[in-house]
Amino acid sequence: MTNTAAFDAPLTIDPDAVLVVIDVQKGFEDHTFWGPRDNPEAERRIGELIDAWQATDRPVVVVQHASQSGPLVPGTPGYELKDVVARVRADLHITKPVNSAFYGTPDLHAWLRERGARQVVIVGIMTNVCNETTARMAGNLGYDAVFPTDAMHTFDMVGPDGVTVPAAELARATATVLHAMRFAKVVTTGAVLAAATADRAAAIG
Repeated sequence: MTNTAAFDAPLTIDPDAVLVVIDVQKGFEDHTFWGPRDNPEAERRIGELIDAWQATDRPVVVVQHASQSGPLVPGTPGYELKDVVARVRADLHITKPVNSAFYGTPDLHAWLRERGARQVVIVGIMTNVCNETTARMAGNLGYDAVFPTDAMHTFDMVGPDGVTVPAAELARATATVLHAMRFAKVVTTGAVLAAATADRAAAIG
């Protein structure tokens, strides 16, 4: 997990921090399949971070989930990226068959090590599934993982007791675990943008 002293320090964004945009695909608009979601502002926040990263020449990684069934099957309309991400000049495009972006092609960990990058900012869909899994792995691999929870969303889910847990509660549980167990810095988009701007100004100055 992330070093405690570094975790408790004020948020800074490295000049080469990597924005990892996970599974922002049209198939997640199929609410008859997924059910109700939380955070309707997620795509707008993702777009704000993409714009900031590209304006400051920071690297962006786009991740796309390839399912064998359901709305995210390659070659179907649902597999396509939503417009906010489809326009991105990605430095790396990863296709993954499972939850973690670290288990995709090309290899994210190898690419980050080759660049010497130590910080990843994780956004996208779903908060408590692919985003959380990627953040946990990033923390375990020694990266400084930043997790702006308002730049992602999830869906209601049914537990083993048959009770439906609202998406907002699932997102809150994810934020709690990642924060309490020091897997990632749980923050807001505004905090990331402010730190990214400040750090870029300091680097130029």
